Amino acid sequence: MAAPSLGSMLLSSTDPERLRDWYTSAFSVKSERTPGEPAYDVLDFDGFYVMLDRRADIGALNPEPGRLIINLEVTGARDIVARLDELGTKWHSPLEDRDGSLFATAIDPDGNYVQLVELSDEAKAAMT
Repeated sequence: MAAPSLGSMLLSSTDPERLRDWYTSAFSVKSERTPGEPAYDVLDFDGFYVMLDRRADIGALNPEPGRLIINLEVTGARDIVARLDELGTKWHSPLEDRDGSLFATAIDPDGNYVQLVELSDEAKAAMT
């Protein structure tokens, strides 16, 4: 039996439009809306899809944001951090250099953690 592949995640919110607007502004990702009702906004992170769902059985802010962290592999981490600062983003962990690799953890409007990772060439080579 072949292992399944991970292709998407469902991110629930009381205000999915706010999340859609933040993610598209912050990361310049494409957003499409599924047909029918209920419809989802779907964010395309280079072939990994984040579907935004409206739910009434959750709070407006995630009470345990460390339970699931969205990791984004990026290039130009410093520029992305600057853009997030312009959007008024709050930070769980500000940008730091760890042996040439850059890491930062932003907090999205619902309180979810979004970690930015820009690996150095040396770190990438060590992984192969």
